[in-house]
Amino acid sequence: MFPNAVDSTLIAAFRACPQKFFLSYVEHWKSTTKSVHLVAGGAFASAIEAAREAFYVEGKSNSDSEAIGMTALIKGYGDFECTPESAKSLERMLGAFEFYLFNYPLGGDGAEPITLPGGRKGIEFSFAEPLAINHPVTGVPILYTGRSDMVANRHGTGIWNYDEKTTSSLGATWGRQWEMRSQFTGYNWALLQQGIKPQGTIVRGISILKTKYDTMEVPTYRSPHEIALWEKQTLRDIKRMIACWEEGYWDYDIDGACTEYGGCQFQRICKSSNPDEWLPAHFVQRVWDPLERAEISVADYESKWGFVRPEEAPPAPGLPGLLLGDGHALGEELKGLM
Repeated sequence: MFPNAVDSTLIAAFRACPQKFFLSYVEHWKSTTKSVHLVAGGAFASAIEAAREAFYVEGKSNSDSEAIGMTALIKGYGDFECTPESAKSLERMLGAFEFYLFNYPLGGDGAEPITLPGGRKGIEFSFAEPLAINHPVTGVPILYTGRSDMVANRHGTGIWNYDEKTTSSLGATWGRQWEMRSQFTGYNWALLQQGIKPQGTIVRGISILKTKYDTMEVPTYRSPHEIALWEKQTLRDIKRMIACWEEGYWDYDIDGACTEYGGCQFQRICKSSNPDEWLPAHFVQRVWDPLERAEISVADYESKWGFVRPEEAPPAPGLPGLLLGDGHALGEELKGLM
């Protein structure tokens, strides 16, 4: 099934390697092993969100809000067992959370979350905006989705996106990498769709090592020209996605994308002459559902959007039958919830 919604991660995967996009987001193959970076990063983000919600919405004290954030971090980290060589253990992540709030105290960091359309506070700004391109099956606009950590007025200088990044090291090169990051351009575009004019994005980096913590705050700006260029290129990339989907062939990068940043998880699949035998042995098919905010079966995901699997196609894993639904109505529901 072709995705009904795309985000910066999906777009980046397709630009790097269409085959990786196909395996990850059309067939939904996920690794059976969890990444410490994803687990730790997700737990840290949930802690920041919970603490901000407690402080800015519920009116709780700094100490109570911090305690609520720590509880969320522990819950988000779960029973994941961190390898000894990694610095992102539960204990170190709790320390990183305390370090973050010491450097950027709630109510004292110069960032006041704005009130978004609909009355929500700008904490975890989630959006689902229709793009000017229709889904090849449903005929309704494909949605561009995302989640900014916070939208706030910064020291009275205007409205900014905020995004927290956990990392191992910080420096001049770390700060420069965000200047062309599509993720942040998309945040600016989404805010403009809602009638909000942002100044840019503040990226807060938290370095987590076994012996110390560090932090850096980097502003990155987007001009109207850059935002318009981002939108044009995003639409062109989605058109190429649809062309691959209609043809039934997804191109391979067979170059840097296979080995950069620790290597693509599908290396062994692309090197194999029998990939269909390798995939079920090392991966599982699951879909991240933004409506449920949880992983669900492929069949459950498809049935939510009214997708009917062709009789000649293999059954979707996880559910024997499929239910019909209203794809347009679900799209409107997704936009409303996010």
